[in-house]
Amino acid sequence: MEASNAVTIDSAISIQTVTTKPYGDQKPGTSGLRKKVKDVAGNPNYLENFVQSIFSALPKDDLSATGNILVVGGDGRYYNDVAIRLILRIACANGIDEVRVAQNGLLSTPAVSAYVRKVNAEEGGRCIGAIILTASHNAGGPNEDFGIKYNVRNGGPALEELTNRIYDISKGLTSYTIADDFTGQIDLTSLKTYTLSNVSRPKGNSFVVRVVSSTDDYVALMKQQFDFNALRQLFSRKDFIFAFDGLNGVAGPYAREIFAKELGAPIESLVGCDPLNDFGGHHPDPNLTYAEKLVERLDVFKKRPESDIANIPDFGAACDGDADRNMILGKRFFVTPSDLLAVIAANSEAFLRGQTLVGVARSMPTSGAIDKVATALGIPVYETPTGWKFFGNLMDSGRIVLCGEESFGTGSNHIREKDGIWAILAFLSVVAHKNLNTPVGNLVSVESIVRDHWKRFGRNYYSRYDYENVPTDKANAVMERVKSEFANFIALREGNKADVFEYKDPVDGSFTGNQGLRLLYPDGSRIVFRLSGTAASGATIRIYFEKFEADHTKVDLETADALKDIIAEGLRIGNIVDLTGMAKPTVIT
Repeated sequence: MEASNAVTIDSAISIQTVTTKPYGDQKPGTSGLRKKVKDVAGNPNYLENFVQSIFSALPKDDLSATGNILVVGGDGRYYNDVAIRLILRIACANGIDEVRVAQNGLLSTPAVSAYVRKVNAEEGGRCIGAIILTASHNAGGPNEDFGIKYNVRNGGPALEELTNRIYDISKGLTSYTIADDFTGQIDLTSLKTYTLSNVSRPKGNSFVVRVVSSTDDYVALMKQQFDFNALRQLFSRKDFIFAFDGLNGVAGPYAREIFAKELGAPIESLVGCDPLNDFGGHHPDPNLTYAEKLVERLDVFKKRPESDIANIPDFGAACDGDADRNMILGKRFFVTPSDLLAVIAANSEAFLRGQTLVGVARSMPTSGAIDKVATALGIPVYETPTGWKFFGNLMDSGRIVLCGEESFGTGSNHIREKDGIWAILAFLSVVAHKNLNTPVGNLVSVESIVRDHWKRFGRNYYSRYDYENVPTDKANAVMERVKSEFANFIALREGNKADVFEYKDPVDGSFTGNQGLRLLYPDGSRIVFRLSGTAASGATIRIYFEKFEADHTKVDLETADALKDIIAEGLRIGNIVDLTGMAKPTVIT
């Protein structure tokens, strides 16, 4: 991310201490703090308080280190522009010597992680972390969601020890420190380095703001990770049609650089690639409900006439607002995130370059499909709570290479975040590998790759029901109801088990409790209830239904048919309709 054009700002800048009142609701969730824009912008010093709490929670050695660097970027959603300029001023007042901020403020969450790691590898470990402005897959706009989170030196999300410290500080905060507003002299649209040479602060008079490319370093990293020549061959096939939807999030610029410029996809095959601060008024969540245009284009629900099949793309993909999530579709076929992880693990020779697949991991709600692959390969599989931060220790200790979550998150140890573009390239690499010697007209399709996988490993039929914006008291009532049914479920049939999922990190021994309610059948089937930690208001109840089918003659059933009995039992146990008043889920995946 080389910046050009040095600019010196020599006007006097002083540091102010501003009295404030604490807020009691600034507890970060699994992916940072998420609130409605009106709650952030409409409450005095709300964002200032939280940003100051971040800096106050950081190790003093990080803030006092000479030449320390902070990275700032985000998904381009509404209010990020205001937040970036506020962060620059508070960072200057709190001991940061240099802020690397992305051009136009646009930097995907995976690209942030990659850049933090690159700076620390190449510049002596000077980057103390990053502030990322994203609410991920949540809607954006004046009446929608704003998000902010902190990532640490390894490029991964802050662990609970730090986020709890941030929250504790926020509850008692009485003042924050901030520099005079110099940000009107910073042009975020151009790659420049600004040096403020006359700042009155104890650490020193110089403060640097460097505007860096949003895409260059990430694209270079992907070219190291994957065989772009093999991918170009796939894209050049006359029997391969590609489609991508950026959902007007930050993924668009990366998609244009990689899929169009590098791999040769027609530019018209990419839609929704202009980042918009309200995501075009849509929900930037790559699933069967919110990515409906791509779903229709790939004809997943088989509504188009048979005569039109030749015009349906062979491979479709989408990313969410900050480009860390992905959805992959084949022609008239949906690849579940759990199957995606299992398939790329089983075919890792197609893309892992210079690495051995030593281990894999999944979040607890993710299906056990990856477990079957790990068993066949003789490698360990780790089951963690939901939240990418739990994979970080496993990666840093060399225990795993690939990991994933059922919530459309997939990644590897190249960074410490899930990575939507990486996941798409990984599956594309599998398709390319399967078609190395396949003549045009006989394309080994996405669907055939997945179905062959089921025949080899069995199929984990899987579905998730999301009940969104449920009042917190009603959501809690559902969870209490499920716990009260544990004994009845265990007595229902021999071998049934029920528990509250807990996790002890095998690396540092840290304990995480109360991570979801599990109803386990002896054949590996299960029902899981969990409250999501990513909503800005209310609660989201997620119910996961899974049935394992080992009989290879029964792996081609419709998911709804295979799961109908388990779904009925789960809804009865949770008493969802009566306790929430919702007759059906908001989203089914």
